[in-house]
Amino acid sequence: MLQAIQTNITRFLTQGHERSLRAKKNIIKSVFIKGGSVIISLMLIPLTINYVNPTQYGIWLTLSSIITWAALFDMGLGNGLKNKLAEVVALNDTSKAKSYVSSTYAILIIISALLFLIFCLINPYINWSRVLNVQGDSYNQLSQLVLIIFGFFCCQFVVGLINTVLFANHAPAKSALMNMIAQLLTLIAVLIAIKGGQGSLTELVIIMAGIPLLVMVAGTIMLFKGSYRSIAPNITDIDFGYAKELLSVGGSFFIIQIGALVLYETDNIVITQLFGPREVTIFNVAYKLFSVILMIFMLMITPFWSAFTEAYVKDDYAWIKTAIAKINKLWGILSILSILMLISSPWLYKIWVGKSIIIPFTLSLAMCLYMISLVWQASHVQLLNGTGKIKLQFYLVIFSSIVNIPLSILLGRKMGVAGVTFSNVILIAIMGIIFSIQTNKIINKTASGIFNA
Repeated sequence: MLQAIQTNITRFLTQGHERSLRAKKNIIKSVFIKGGSVIISLMLIPLTINYVNPTQYGIWLTLSSIITWAALFDMGLGNGLKNKLAEVVALNDTSKAKSYVSSTYAILIIISALLFLIFCLINPYINWSRVLNVQGDSYNQLSQLVLIIFGFFCCQFVVGLINTVLFANHAPAKSALMNMIAQLLTLIAVLIAIKGGQGSLTELVIIMAGIPLLVMVAGTIMLFKGSYRSIAPNITDIDFGYAKELLSVGGSFFIIQIGALVLYETDNIVITQLFGPREVTIFNVAYKLFSVILMIFMLMITPFWSAFTEAYVKDDYAWIKTAIAKINKLWGILSILSILMLISSPWLYKIWVGKSIIIPFTLSLAMCLYMISLVWQASHVQLLNGTGKIKLQFYLVIFSSIVNIPLSILLGRKMGVAGVTFSNVILIAIMGIIFSIQTNKIINKTASGIFNA
């Protein structure tokens, strides 16, 4: 029996297309690494809520969502680099790869510095108490807190580019490892802070934002001095002429990023305005539980973006069809798992966060449907992004981002916090159906017009 299992495992790891074998190895590594990250992430939530309180934790979550909007200012350069770097890596053009990496880092450093300078000038004039829907006297240092968060973000804005480099080089497991190390160190720091005495929102921000940044900086240095030395950024390899080339690829991704942020990052803002920061914590506890489904899917699917780019460049449609079929089977399995999680959610919440947070079943139902629809959509978007066939996605995301906020407010007022999530479910399900049609057309070589643009 054991020998049969060992034989099957060996066959799984050694038989198949080279591209598939590379993806399998990355997935297996990521399963163990990401599994650790998921466990640590779930442990962090009740600890951080108890370290401060549900309202303060909701403030941190909402501020994080708002600051994330500044990521738009990369103008799609990150995604542009991912596709262009994957192409030149597939063609073994190390010189061009090094120029792409160096140029992108240089441009992002300039943008990051300008963003921080502008934010320092306008921050004193923003009424953050009103934005976060909290009493002004309760949190009189919000302006300084936001400045700290934004400072960390501007640094991560540049340093986080290492993840793009790893994805383009078919090494997402290394990115997952850095994330797990950051999560583990964050957990240790929170435990130390809890023993230190009274909870502090400022200390929480420094821990939650600062430690992942330090880990990413250390990882970047080690990788570019080691296995990625040949494409490490260098001043002499900066060519701002590549900016236009990268933006031509990343420009549409930039608009899609805006739409994606409206769809995925405005929920906290809408909820805090309608119901207050405490409800943001309730929403995110439910999200974190069901996001385990998304995490499992993402660690499986992440290697495929650049793999699809490589396969498309080499006109290997047979491999693409096989990969899509396997991804669809994975979606079916994860959908069943999501339903089982919904059934057991009251028990899981009780064990996880105790009685301090009560999660309505309607919110859990909304999250279950949200994950099922999101995974369905994402399973097709990977191919579309990897091949650059994103014009239809471009228009649909713009439409959805326009509709999402008013629909979220309308359903939120009628159904409570769950209504905000149901808004996302409706829009993402519609996009998922259309993207699945486009994917089938592409892999069968029948795509034309907007489906092939």
